[in-house]
Amino acid sequence: MRFHLSAVVGSGLALLFLVLGAVQPYALELNLTDSEVTCLYAKWQMNFTISYETTNKTYKTVTISEPHNVTYKGSRCGNEKNVAKIMVHYGSALSWTVNFTKEAPDYLVDSISLSYNTSDSQFPDAAPKGIIYVSDSPGLKIPLNDIFRCNSLLTVTVPSVVQQYWDILLQAYVQNGTVSKNEFVCYEDKTTTPPVPIIHTTVPSPTTTPTPKEKPEVGIYSVKNDGVTCLLVTMGLQLNITQEKVSSVININPNSTGFTGSCTPQIAQLRLNNSRIKYLDFVFAVKNENRFYLKEVNVSMYLVNGSVFSVANNNLSSWDAPLGSSYMCKKEQVVSVSGTFQINTFDLRVQPFNVTEGKYSTAQECSLDDDTILIPIIVGAGLSGLIIVIVIAYLIGRRKSYAGYQTL
Repeated sequence: MRFHLSAVVGSGLALLFLVLGAVQPYALELNLTDSEVTCLYAKWQMNFTISYETTNKTYKTVTISEPHNVTYKGSRCGNEKNVAKIMVHYGSALSWTVNFTKEAPDYLVDSISLSYNTSDSQFPDAAPKGIIYVSDSPGLKIPLNDIFRCNSLLTVTVPSVVQQYWDILLQAYVQNGTVSKNEFVCYEDKTTTPPVPIIHTTVPSPTTTPTPKEKPEVGIYSVKNDGVTCLLVTMGLQLNITQEKVSSVININPNSTGFTGSCTPQIAQLRLNNSRIKYLDFVFAVKNENRFYLKEVNVSMYLVNGSVFSVANNNLSSWDAPLGSSYMCKKEQVVSVSGTFQINTFDLRVQPFNVTEGKYSTAQECSLDDDTILIPIIVGAGLSGLIIVIVIAYLIGRRKSYAGYQTL
């Protein structure tokens, strides 16, 4: 599906934007031209998760990702004197801007800024109402004759907002109107390169039972906010996927898995990614102002057949514990995210809020680990067995006594 927009008034520029929803969900592609010559090219995916306060003093989150109502007014090519700029407007809810400056032989991703309007319907029950501005300065330098590529997930966290970008192709200040074939690859892609999707035309194999997996290796993950640890997670992680009656089990290797995240007073997020997993999000929330729980899990990953598997559930209620403590479950525990996706954890311990000195607080154990109930069961079983032995011995003794009287 293509959208052709008219030139921005007074700029002398023609804008061509393509939203490729049928090929890659929520992908944006921009070919910005000046006098019919390409001057800026960008193709990318992004979303924004925003935490905001409500009228009843609780916090909610909203994720803005679908570019069905976007406009691009204000985007421009730039030159030696003026910055190049990409601007994306999601109706009245959110505006996003990235500025580029030219510093030969490079160009610089100078700043990324956004504003969101809590008066918009995307933010129900928000208080106070109004426009909030946040920004970040990546300071990324890219050679003028190269196109920047980054398939891996990039996360930018600013107060109350988590920005996520992936599948990026970008060249500002395009030389001679020709997009470069020389790639400047991001660091994340050099360390973990996602597999290229492959389309298979062969007949699918029959349904098979997955080979049992060994217990996954335990990983340690942490998130910092302004240099201070705000979220701790320790767990062995196993993913169970069922698709078209075919089941697969994947153990997560923490040594080859990257992690990022963010923390606010009411929402904390841990995101994992590796060569197969585009993102696996664990979102924690505060409830009743005195407890935390796992509220949401989102996953998008490549399957062995090259297809992309995606599931989201923001209505979970797992791993519940008091604020100021941690939650622990040493035994295997299952989180059912959907009918086709579940997560098995081993040696789990998590604390998403009120982390002190980078260490776990006292743990609340899960019911699976609670062995205290076994003590009365064992004692009761022992007493029952003793009573049964006494009764049997008594009955045998009485029979022998009766038999003696009959002989006399």
